[in-house]
Amino acid sequence: MHRPALILVRSASKTAILVLHGPNLNLLGTREPAVYGSTTLAQIDERLAGLARAANIGLQSFQSNHEGGLIDRLHAARDEQVAFIIVNPAAFTHTSVAIRDALAALAVPFVEVHLSNVHRREAFRHHSYFSDLAEAVIAGLGPYGYEAAFNYALAQLGRNQRTGT
Repeated sequence: MHRPALILVRSASKTAILVLHGPNLNLLGTREPAVYGSTTLAQIDERLAGLARAANIGLQSFQSNHEGGLIDRLHAARDEQVAFIIVNPAAFTHTSVAIRDALAALAVPFVEVHLSNVHRREAFRHHSYFSDLAEAVIAGLGPYGYEAAFNYALAQLGRNQRTGT
């Protein structure tokens, strides 16, 4: 069973941001801290929730170690008011055509986030099945990468609301 990692922020706004965390990110804070840092996933989600409350925008956060769980969550977003996605596919970045297809079918803009700089790591981590579909890719900023993606999403949604595009 897949459950939201922590966060569901409701707002008066009909716009929502969905944050998807891929496999092993539930281990943040203890898993290879030299690579991924000491911040936990709960701390990342709490920070994003605070930013969402301050911006009066809905936010949902979901983590799964299972490819199908992430795909099911993306399919569910079709019936929701999701206007933007922040996704850290983790190891699925390099392997999952299925998650790529689900994102493409959903046709919601997204930012791909990686805590570490994948281009400074093993060669197999240099390829992403998502980057060419993403509005932006943020890698190597640690937990701040999620905040940067959130701020970018807010700017894009604000621009879309003002221009009607």
